[in-house]
Amino acid sequence: MMRDVAGRRFGGLGQLRVLIVDDHPVVLAGCKALLGAEPGIEVIDAADGEGGYAAYFAHRPDVAVIDLNLPGVSGLELCRRILRREPEARLVIFSMNDDPVFAARAIEAGAKGYIAKNDDPLLFVDAVRRIAEGGVYLRPEMAREVAFIRAGPGAGQLSALNAREMEILRLLASGNTMAQIAHILNVSYKTVANNCTVLKHKLGARSAMDLMRIAVSAANTATPPTR
Repeated sequence: MMRDVAGRRFGGLGQLRVLIVDDHPVVLAGCKALLGAEPGIEVIDAADGEGGYAAYFAHRPDVAVIDLNLPGVSGLELCRRILRREPEARLVIFSMNDDPVFAARAIEAGAKGYIAKNDDPLLFVDAVRRIAEGGVYLRPEMAREVAFIRAGPGAGQLSALNAREMEILRLLASGNTMAQIAHILNVSYKTVANNCTVLKHKLGARSAMDLMRIAVSAANTATPPTR
């Protein structure tokens, strides 16, 4: 569904509607307070990927701010599912992880921006407004690093993986079997098995157990222990 978001929302005909999808009540409350204090912004929320998907199509927000590490369906997978149904959706990934590798994967998944939860709160509001107006958002220093990752030889083995491969690696690190991953991603078992074969080749894993070890190691290295 095509929408003239900037003209409708900022032309005085209605509020800017923002969906926040995050499984931490404190984060949700903080985002709602921050955006709710701004004139002309209406905030709705959901606590997981399935709820976020339902809320998006029930309320048709102008911008959806989606946590990267949602339980079950991850933020990246939720982005892909929404964009398959509404290619013009304006989505931004929100995460405690400020590693540019994850920002690059978010952009590849179709997000219009990537915001770290430890950024200045004023940048968060600015990012939401900018994306609502049809723009994109990355902090300047992160944008430079993302450009290097996408154009250069990359920052290690993870930079060689596409968004779906990164998602499968994350789910493996969380202890999911290939059958469980197929169910979570709504794809066939064969598709996941084929992706795991490609992952083993790209990451130099000799066996399924070796791939699991690499997945857990990558998760422990790239993702902070707390959010």
